Amino acid sequence: MTNMPKAPLPRPSREEAEDAIRTLLRWAGEDPSREGLRDTPGRVVRSYDEFFQGYGEDPSAILSRTFAEVDDYDEIVLLRDIRFESHCEHHMVPIIGVAHVAYLPSRRVVGISKLARVVDAFSRRLQIQERLTAQIANTINDVLQPHGVAVILEAGHQCMTTRGVHRPGVSMVTSRMLGVFRTNSDTRRELMSMLNRPSVASAYT
Repeated sequence: MTNMPKAPLPRPSREEAEDAIRTLLRWAGEDPSREGLRDTPGRVVRSYDEFFQGYGEDPSAILSRTFAEVDDYDEIVLLRDIRFESHCEHHMVPIIGVAHVAYLPSRRVVGISKLARVVDAFSRRLQIQERLTAQIANTINDVLQPHGVAVILEAGHQCMTTRGVHRPGVSMVTSRMLGVFRTNSDTRRELMSMLNRPSVASAYT
């Protein structure tokens, strides 16, 4: 007899979620009924709507609209310094950093805001950085089918900086290279050269 996949558990109601926050407050030694904490369960649940809104988004659909009229542009497209905020799935504390996303178009390009939205869609979930990096790269590769994709993430993890080993100032870097960025050292060097150039973005904001 084969093992059947488990059906997803029903989503708790907002009231049940707020009750769970009250339980955690009591666990921490607090009184959820005192004035300063009376509205905290509702605030926390509303913040979770924003922190984890990525579960309600389809990253592949975000990339579905592409453009073919690019005058045969066939060089690297790089969007760098995309700030992202995620949460560690082991301790549910923030992961905050920047993402650099590049691809080498084959025939079509996508609006650059869509690359940032894909980063957001995956980061606004419970994550580990390694998986987040792979999900972003794999989705861009699968939908756009470019000659190559490169994703580099650098982030600080509060599960390491505010608890446990308490090492502030430490950042973690992960990368995923697909296609020519993995197989062609010249293309990879060109990407790294672009990343190492001083940013001029502030001049246009």
